[in-house]
Amino acid sequence: MLDRVHRAVEAAREVTDHPVLAAAARVGLVAYGVVHLLIGWLTWQVARGAGSTDADQTGALQTVAATPGGSVLLWAIGLGLLALAMWQGGEVLLWWLGLLDREHRTRTAVVCAKCLAKAAVYAVLAVTALLFAVGAEYEADERLRELTGETLEVPGGAVAVAAGAVGVVALGAYSLLRGVTGGFMRDIDLPAAPDRWEPVIEVIGRVGYAAKGVAFGVVGVLLFRAATTADVSTATGLDGAMTAIGRTGAGPVLLTVVAAGFAAFGVYALARARYPDRDPSS
Repeated sequence: MLDRVHRAVEAAREVTDHPVLAAAARVGLVAYGVVHLLIGWLTWQVARGAGSTDADQTGALQTVAATPGGSVLLWAIGLGLLALAMWQGGEVLLWWLGLLDREHRTRTAVVCAKCLAKAAVYAVLAVTALLFAVGAEYEADERLRELTGETLEVPGGAVAVAAGAVGVVALGAYSLLRGVTGGFMRDIDLPAAPDRWEPVIEVIGRVGYAAKGVAFGVVGVLLFRAATTADVSTATGLDGAMTAIGRTGAGPVLLTVVAAGFAAFGVYALARARYPDRDPSS
């Protein structure tokens, strides 16, 4: 039985390692970078007082949709990100045998969880882009509020929302930690990258991951407030976090810094598209 599973995994691994899928995944990484560059630009617009701007993935995709040939670009973004999700998730197929080894099971589970988490992020953004490509209306903040409200109405819903909020804060902390430690450089094929570019990639990556960490931390705090007060209006996504930052005393300055951080992350993602490595343990 184990031999059959092993053969099936090897066959699936060949698919996820196929050069065509790898090339499509690079397109997805480029799209991922462009989306973050657009979020940075939209956040800068908010810092300048453009209150009607959605500074999140939805706003970025709406910006793409409004350009000439936007529908075609959205299809390219969506399909590229789906390929990226498959390519990233395929790394689990390399490590799955470690789950059968008691000595290395915990380490392997952590590596697989990282791969699957990244793949899930790419897949969600891919589906959102494809929804825009077919003309569907979708607002991330509104959907989050609806989902939060529905969850709060069921027994134990507040606990579930609070747990989700803690998870988002943990995600933000992890992103911030990656920025501080430089762990994100494991996603870059360093031997293939010119030595002179490595310090540049590291600097922009640190700034980008730190900015994302702060933004997601604010999202988690707002979601936790919704869980403890039953006020669904406080449950907002990235755009709501930007608005909350903007309402502070140094709002415009802080938003400008966050905007620069998201733009830096976008540049880092483009560098990763040029020199990709999907192995988080390398």
